[in-house]
Amino acid sequence: MSVNYGSHRTVVGAHYGMRDWLSQRVTAVIMGLFTLVVLAQVIFSKGPVSYELWSGIFAAQWMKTVTFVVIVSLLWHVWVGMRNVFMDYVKPYAVRFVFHVFAIVWLTGCAGWAIQVLWRL
Repeated sequence: MSVNYGSHRTVVGAHYGMRDWLSQRVTAVIMGLFTLVVLAQVIFSKGPVSYELWSGIFAAQWMKTVTFVVIVSLLWHVWVGMRNVFMDYVKPYAVRFVFHVFAIVWLTGCAGWAIQVLWRL
């Protein structure tokens, strides 16, 4: 016998939409602000745009840290978007699971590569 205690609905197995929506907006704002900062540094720098200029922009430890935060934001933004696409459009559970695992492995590899690139400058 089932008892209904009001209209509160328990969602099981799904992610909550507001959290995903908010994380997408926050990560987009972080990436947008970073883009503006880098563009300002390039526009207001003297001399030609060269490797030395880019290396100089990203040489400071604070810039490497900010860049890594932006990369993590980008990876989280991508993960939330891809996960939602997979959940909405890939109906067979096994195929969706494989896509999720592939996306996690790929994004983790991208994060590792980004760390190597940033701290080699």
